[in-house]
Amino acid sequence: MQKIVIAVTGASGSIYAKVLLSKLIKMKESIDELSLLMTENAKEVWHTELDDKSYENLEVRYFNQNDFHAPFASGSGQYNTMIIIPCSMGTLGRIAGGISNDLITRAADVVLKERRKLICVVRDTPYNLIHIKNMETVTLAGGIICPATPSFYSKPSTIEDVAATVVDRVIDLAGLSNETFRWGK
Repeated sequence: MQKIVIAVTGASGSIYAKVLLSKLIKMKESIDELSLLMTENAKEVWHTELDDKSYENLEVRYFNQNDFHAPFASGSGQYNTMIIIPCSMGTLGRIAGGISNDLITRAADVVLKERRKLICVVRDTPYNLIHIKNMETVTLAGGIICPATPSFYSKPSTIEDVAATVVDRVIDLAGLSNETFRWGK
């Protein structure tokens, strides 16, 4: 079973977080704990992009960005996976620099030191050299950089379907069983 923490930063791409959370909640029989933390900017961006505050009513365990008593703030909490979706380049830079100034960066540091899964769904484009070097640093430390780059061979027809092409890849990376479009089938 899995303990998963989802972190949502203020980068554009709230649709990715919404689709991921919706899918993971439906997979609750495979997940022991599903926790959520969001920055204040993430909440503003979510409301701006999606015209709702549906994150307030999800069946997840909520944590404040400054709650260092959260179980995933320590390796003893045994969270298997952390997914930062979308992951701002500022957050990625702090993770790459080992700066644990909030619960997101502390949890990412814990996941990396415990050799567990950290999946950063970066959304910004284009990348500058600092972004690329930060992605390299996080990758060398054991993290997975998964750009929010949708695929189109499944012929998505809605914005949610497009976002799901990225989210399904993230679910696969997290090691969860996922019924989705597969190439060649």
